[in-house]
Amino acid sequence: MSFTTKKLDEFFRGLLDLEEFKDADNSLNGIQVDNNGSEFNNIAFAVDACLEAFKRAAEAGAGMIFVHHGLFWGSPLRIEGSHRERIKFLLDNNIALYAVHLPLDQHPRLGNNAALAELLGIRVKEPFGLYHGHKVGYKGILSSPLTVEEAVKKISFMGRAPSGVFPFGKKENLSCAVISGGAAYEALQAIEEGVDLYVSGESAHSLYHQAMESRINIIAGGHYSTEVWGVRRMMDECVNELKADAEFIDLPTGL
Repeated sequence: MSFTTKKLDEFFRGLLDLEEFKDADNSLNGIQVDNNGSEFNNIAFAVDACLEAFKRAAEAGAGMIFVHHGLFWGSPLRIEGSHRERIKFLLDNNIALYAVHLPLDQHPRLGNNAALAELLGIRVKEPFGLYHGHKVGYKGILSSPLTVEEAVKKISFMGRAPSGVFPFGKKENLSCAVISGGAAYEALQAIEEGVDLYVSGESAHSLYHQAMESRINIIAGGHYSTEVWGVRRMMDECVNELKADAEFIDLPTGL
């Protein structure tokens, strides 16, 4: 089946509420770089918009690359240096760039945080983590008690190690909150709400002693590794619903 960027934009907007986060998200969600209007069959998926991802998309014959972290965030950027090279490569190879940030984090079925909640076995999940007026994560009771080590294994993508672990709480965790990516300081909300285990992508030096004194367990699973899940679910959705040819481009940062 062949696609146009307009048709895929309609499909993605039908799944993800891009307008809901318009005032809260610095990301320019949606089409960031368009193609020349031609149809294509293959869609590439990656976490980050970068030159290596674009090159691999071109090698795969993709006409669009869907990413979680795009090229345009808030203020305009000069088209120079590596930013120029990235855009030039997309234009030269007629590859469209589509980015979705917070709407993909928050989506209750396809999102990064919904996926993490499922992997950990959070049941009766409820929204958690206030960010610019929106709760983008989830919290709830675990379906069975988990040690920190068991939780790390459950959320590990391809067996990759987390970027950090603060094992300061209970031996077996009964409740958990999750926010993917760079949500280190939302650990403070988890502490306030009495959660046993907080899982995010990153942590921070300044949280170490507060976490220890508050006796909470924190897993920083890695910004990249906690945000592969939503992108991969979007890829699966395109394959299943649109019968698209698709490829996931895995470029881990270790962070």
